[in-house]
Amino acid sequence: MDELLAQLRAAAEPTRLRLLALCARGAFCVSDLCAVLGQSQPRLSRHLKLLVEAGLLERLPEGANAYFQVPAAAGLVHQLLARLPEEDPLLAADRRQAARLAAERARIASDAFRRHGADWDEMRALGLPAEAIEAALLAALPERIGRVLDIGTGTGRLLELLAPRAEAALGVDASRDMLALARARLAERGLGAHCAVRQADMYRLPLPDAGFDLATMQMVLHYAEDPAAALAEAARVLRPDGLLLILDLAPHGRGELLDRHAHRWPGFDDAGIAGWLGPAGCAPLPPVTIPGPLAVRLWPARRLAVPVAALPALTF
Repeated sequence: MDELLAQLRAAAEPTRLRLLALCARGAFCVSDLCAVLGQSQPRLSRHLKLLVEAGLLERLPEGANAYFQVPAAAGLVHQLLARLPEEDPLLAADRRQAARLAAERARIASDAFRRHGADWDEMRALGLPAEAIEAALLAALPERIGRVLDIGTGTGRLLELLAPRAEAALGVDASRDMLALARARLAERGLGAHCAVRQADMYRLPLPDAGFDLATMQMVLHYAEDPAAALAEAARVLRPDGLLLILDLAPHGRGELLDRHAHRWPGFDDAGIAGWLGPAGCAPLPPVTIPGPLAVRLWPARRLAVPVAALPALTF
C-alpha cells in the first residue's frame, strides 16, 4: 500500500502528469521536455527525479544526456493517463510541440549524416530489395511475438515493421544520430507507447538475461569486429526457445564495400554462422536466401534451454 500511495502522490501534480503523458508516448531528454513544456531545467529535473524515484519513469543514460520514458511494468501510469481527456488543450499542445521537436531532431540528424557522407539507409545505398527482405523477415515470424530486441536498429524501420506483432519492442544502437532518426520515426507513427530505443554497445547490452522472445540483427554483423561475441550477447538476452534472426550479406566479391562502407566482413556463409551460433547456445534453423544485386541471407536460430557447452558428452 505504501508504494501505491507514494506513486499516487508523485503523479498528483499538473506538471508531472504532463510529463507522464509525454513520456508514455516516447523517450525524451530534459532539454526536449523543457522545450515542450516551456519550463526551466531545474524545475523539471526535480519533477523527473520524483517520478523516477516513485517508479513511474525510468532514466536511460545516453552519453552526456539521459532520456526518460514510462517503464513497461508501470501499469498505473497508463491507468491514470486513460482518465485524462484526450482533447485537453494543454495536453494536445504538448503533443503538437513534441511532434515538431521530433521532426526537427530528425532533420538535424539526417543533415549530419549527409554532410559526412554516411549511408544511413544501407539497403538503399547497396541497391538491396528492401520489400523482399522485409517480407522474408515477417514470414519467418509468428503473428504474435512478445518482447522484441532489435540490435543495431539504425533508423528504427524494423521496429516499425514489427510493432503490430510485438507486445513491446526495444531498439539499441551505438549512434546517437541514428537514435534521433529512430525516435522521430516512432513518434511520427504513434509507436512510442510500446516501442523504444536506447544507446548501447552490442557487445555489452545493458539488459538482463532471458528478457526477450525475439532478437534481430539486420545488416549489423558485417560491421562487427567480433561476430561471435556479438551473437553470444544477443543469445544471452533471449529466453529459452527464443528466436534469433540474423539478416546479412552472403559471401560476395565486392572488396570495395569494405573501404567505401566500412564493412569488416565480405559476407557470411552458413558454416561460419552456424559455427558461432552453437557456442552461443543457439540451434540454427534452415536459412533463406533473398536474391538481388548482392545476395542476402536470413539465418534463424532458436535459443537452447541448456547451452551447448553445458550438455553432457554422448557416449557409445
